[in-house]
Amino acid sequence: MSNLKRFIIPLAILLVIAGYAVFYFVSRKTHFNDSYVNGNTAGNLYNGGIFCEHNGMVYFSNPDDNHYLYSMDTATGEVEKLYEDIASFINADDNYVYYVRNNVAKDFQFAFLHFNTNSLCRYDLKTGKVRILDSAPSIYASLIGNYIYYIHYDTETSSTLYRIKIDGSEKEQVDTNPYFTCSANGPYLYYNGIENDHNIYQMDTSSGVSQTICQGNYWMPSADNENIYFLDCLNNYSLVKLGRSQSEPVQLASDRIEYYNVCGNMIFFQRNNLNGDAALCCMRTDGSNYKVIREGNFTNINATSQYVYFSAVGEEDTIYQTPVSGSGEVSTFLPASED
Repeated sequence: MSNLKRFIIPLAILLVIAGYAVFYFVSRKTHFNDSYVNGNTAGNLYNGGIFCEHNGMVYFSNPDDNHYLYSMDTATGEVEKLYEDIASFINADDNYVYYVRNNVAKDFQFAFLHFNTNSLCRYDLKTGKVRILDSAPSIYASLIGNYIYYIHYDTETSSTLYRIKIDGSEKEQVDTNPYFTCSANGPYLYYNGIENDHNIYQMDTSSGVSQTICQGNYWMPSADNENIYFLDCLNNYSLVKLGRSQSEPVQLASDRIEYYNVCGNMIFFQRNNLNGDAALCCMRTDGSNYKVIREGNFTNINATSQYVYFSAVGEEDTIYQTPVSGSGEVSTFLPASED
């Protein structure tokens, strides 16, 4: 019997060690996407990416708990703290939440300042572990398939367009210009020129080849399957829409617009005309049913399938919400904070 014990005990120890080794390997293995999944909407990413919805879950930067990374079940409303990182430019797929860690701003009023950002991170939804993909200052992160496109900063090249694979490999500079990476539709990335022109471009991320979509002085494109929305800089920064089969954009509103977010058949935007009539407004994507939701200066216009979220300029610790239907009702977003 003693000989049997001497055999069984080492075997058991070996099995335990092997089990831990398998668990470690599996937990470290990256789960890649089978398609060109897009991690968040253009409208959210242009507005700081503080909300992101995927598979019935909303991932967000919680204003009631230092803007740490949280999740919220859209069906039950249940809220859970995921990680104590100040999070912005949040993206998600079936396995991970990607975000820019902004912890250098912990001691200050929360704001999405370019100089207050640092590492690009990946949170594992199964293990709860965080992996740093790029430790350099990073902003405007956007998931396209198995790559994150983002603006990377270093002292040698300043701000340039980069991409990195979701396992942290293949980090490379895509372009020397810091093009905004917010608008993705499948494998395509839409952006406006910065250095030589302000045309609207479409980049095929599978090949890296870009083509001109519309020539002009434009800003902040947001593309879906049918239309591309953007601001017309020469016409009071008004919001225009270009149909996929059209050659010229059509103006939707003559207001000067600071921020906007396309949500299904509705567009929510901050108007800021020279006459001082600043307000958060909405209209349908054809320009009809124009409505003022709340007067004042607002920013961080993010949207999910149920609500549009926004905050007053200089008061980002309070977030308001209004239904995406455009009913105009406004309430304060009050997620539960874990103790």
